[in-house]
Amino acid sequence: MSKKDFPKIHFYDQDFVDIYDKTWNWLSDSWIDPKTNEVSNDGYFIHPGDSQPVINQAESIFSTFFLVYSNKNYAAENNLDFLYSKQEQNGAIRWKYDIKTGAPVVDSENPEGIGLPLFAWAEYNLYHKLANKRRVKEIMPVLQKYMNWIEENFKQENGLYSVPPKACGMENSPRPNVKFPIDFNACIAINALNMSALGDILNDKELSFQYKRMYFGLKTRINSYMWNAETGFYHDLDENENYLPQKTIAGFWPLLAEIPNADKADALVEHLSNPKTFGTEHPFPTLSADSPEFSENGEGYRGSVYPALNFMVVKGLEKYQRYDLARECAIRHLYFVLEGLQPADGSKGDLYEAYLPCKEGPAIKTGDEIFPRKRCMITIGLSTIALMIENVIGLSISLPRKTVDWIIPNLEIMGIEKLSLKRNLITILSHKTPRGWGIQMESEKLYYFTINILDQKKKTLPIPSGKCSMLIDKL
Repeated sequence: MSKKDFPKIHFYDQDFVDIYDKTWNWLSDSWIDPKTNEVSNDGYFIHPGDSQPVINQAESIFSTFFLVYSNKNYAAENNLDFLYSKQEQNGAIRWKYDIKTGAPVVDSENPEGIGLPLFAWAEYNLYHKLANKRRVKEIMPVLQKYMNWIEENFKQENGLYSVPPKACGMENSPRPNVKFPIDFNACIAINALNMSALGDILNDKELSFQYKRMYFGLKTRINSYMWNAETGFYHDLDENENYLPQKTIAGFWPLLAEIPNADKADALVEHLSNPKTFGTEHPFPTLSADSPEFSENGEGYRGSVYPALNFMVVKGLEKYQRYDLARECAIRHLYFVLEGLQPADGSKGDLYEAYLPCKEGPAIKTGDEIFPRKRCMITIGLSTIALMIENVIGLSISLPRKTVDWIIPNLEIMGIEKLSLKRNLITILSHKTPRGWGIQMESEKLYYFTINILDQKKKTLPIPSGKCSMLIDKL
């Protein structure tokens, strides 16, 4: 596939542009046709190095957030549709399926094969990037049956959900005795909120109300049971509803679920800049640095930095308008990813599944499992593509609304070229002219452009088809 098919980005640091381009080039090796085992764009997105290649629910959901920018070279919804096709009579969709046999992969630690329930979050984003309302209509019954299955099997009398810790995907995180994981409960809230929004898209008032009610009920419970005012943090609970002492990155999922009020959000966000907890050199470790089990080697979920969880934290910060911190952390994270690809000592680098929290380099493995996986494209693209477009360059796009929002934190040469928006290629670039800073635009159809510069000026303008440019000072 030729490079020109993907949207091009412009940024003053060429290394960031290179790693973005490399990601698109390397992605094709991870698309495998299960019938032939060959690389194929019509296949499924998996990690090719695994001894038992599986379609993983959480990874598949996360990957849609950067695949939507591939200008349709890759179908962002392929893996999701595979998972939906596996739905059982009772509504169950399992967290992993063997790509060759199509059979669910479950074990004694997670016998029901429950995964993080975030399908509606992915679908809401897909709708805004692809504007396919018919799809929303078709998948809605699948998502409802899935939510009913979770409700019937995992909801407890106190209104919270109890699943095995393994279901949350943080394999060796020190969460012994966890009965009510904070991440799973927050993910149910995120899913309910997005189910409600999908109901609105379908003009289904009843559906929208049903899930909004579910969301508010869960929000209240998470705040009353799981928030610890002394630590300023959301904790897992044991079977007696006592806080577990560890602070893990799972405690930040409530930001994305819009659960904390302003004061709680402030306390939570403070941890992200505190070097004693989550403000390590490389943001953000999966375990608080003041935990006795924290390891500077990362050792899986005892401190490693994972792109998917960083993406979650950054998107949570956006919900509370912390764009500056979100951008600063995204850039810092990307420098460490770059360092892993081009180590300063000249050795051969790569893109990794997980990184060290306190210095450059990939996380260090524990035991003999293959960790961290190299070229783990299914999650690294969240950093090198999605965060790059949405947080470093600062663009937020909605096709059905015909809107592009651009938050420019400081005036630099940057932008995107030839991004396909439903048969409409658009280009937006900031550049310096003799008359001051300007923005060049090109589009085939009308859309609405909202620009927010340095938090001082905010303006929405209709952008006509064809080429146009404007001076920022004149806004």
